[in-house]
Amino acid sequence: MTDRLRRFGPGLLVAAAFIGPGTVTTASVVGATTGYALLWALLFSIAATLVLQEMCARLGIVARLGLGQALATSFGHGLWRWAAIALVVVAIGFGTAAFETGNLTGGALGLATITGGSPRGWALAVGAAAFALLASGRYRLIERVLIALVLLMSVVFIATAVMIGPSPSDLASGLFAPAVPDGAWLSVIALIGTTVVTYNFFLHAAAVQDKWPDSLPTASALKASRLDSAASIILGGLITLAIVITAAAAFHGQGATVDSAAQMAEQLEPLLGVYAKWFFAAGLFAAGMTSSITAPLAGAHAVAGALGWPAELANRRFQAIWAVIIGIGVVFAWFGQSPVQAIVIAQAANGLLLPLIAVFLLRVMNRTELLGDYRNGTIGNLLGGLVVIVATALGGYTLLNVFGLVG
Repeated sequence: MTDRLRRFGPGLLVAAAFIGPGTVTTASVVGATTGYALLWALLFSIAATLVLQEMCARLGIVARLGLGQALATSFGHGLWRWAAIALVVVAIGFGTAAFETGNLTGGALGLATITGGSPRGWALAVGAAAFALLASGRYRLIERVLIALVLLMSVVFIATAVMIGPSPSDLASGLFAPAVPDGAWLSVIALIGTTVVTYNFFLHAAAVQDKWPDSLPTASALKASRLDSAASIILGGLITLAIVITAAAAFHGQGATVDSAAQMAEQLEPLLGVYAKWFFAAGLFAAGMTSSITAPLAGAHAVAGALGWPAELANRRFQAIWAVIIGIGVVFAWFGQSPVQAIVIAQAANGLLLPLIAVFLLRVMNRTELLGDYRNGTIGNLLGGLVVIVATALGGYTLLNVFGLVG
């Protein structure tokens, strides 16, 4: 992974992590069912990602610690410390397992479209392949190839969106006039959860330490990191925006139900014609396979860091963590009734976990003894607090709506 980070940059790694099958599927469903109405949620997601990932990168560069390691020392040595560690382990473990479900299901959808067969069986095959690659340690070259395919698919989405030429007034209304159509609250949280990826907090804090070693001046490293993160995350947001636009143009208002990769591929037909199905399926498989490797690794780094275990591929406890994450993902992918619905629900679960992890991150970023003059200032805390408040309000309202307690 270190070679890949040095080549692409930690910011692009963060963007690549959230432009997986979950984003492609969720954004396609959102565009098909709500048109441009939920673009404001995407705008909030990108802003929140910029704010929170900058904090994670600053933690890694200044303190030379991962977020899990920092959390383990942020709550003293009593009950609060163990409660915080337990919550992070459970939250990140569950979050990465939820993402793994979407990753495996997305890869399986792509394979099923190309070759036929049941997505459940292909999900098992993708999970087995991810396990074998991680166990062998020979996944880096394959990851590079798959990431290149994902980036190519992303460029095609942007090109298609430009060809479609959406109405500027419709785009502005969706971005800056918040509204939630009936029955779309879960989609709001899914759109946030597929963009503000909680395990990326842990991954980013570790990745910047490889990219910018402590021999470099801190101010220069922070400046380079912020530019890298901003450019990559905004690019990722534009890709998600393009997917919503193409899906809205292809499906919205037609009463169509998007429940397969072949249907989602129709949004690329203006550019690719009859080849859209095959190209989309290959890209979806690549996104799923890549994320099926990255998510368990990120989860293992987070949990191992919080528990004070060695974060090394050869370490048995580290291997056990990523193996459990893959196993849970396979189980949920196998028993999921609708592959597309399973992916959207997985992203929504991550969105509901966001406020908890963001609060822990803010706690760490205000430690003077850890960060000195680089700790959060007033503006940083206000922005971070706003993200927590909005995410908590949206998540709480969505839960109440799902259980029928509010309209």
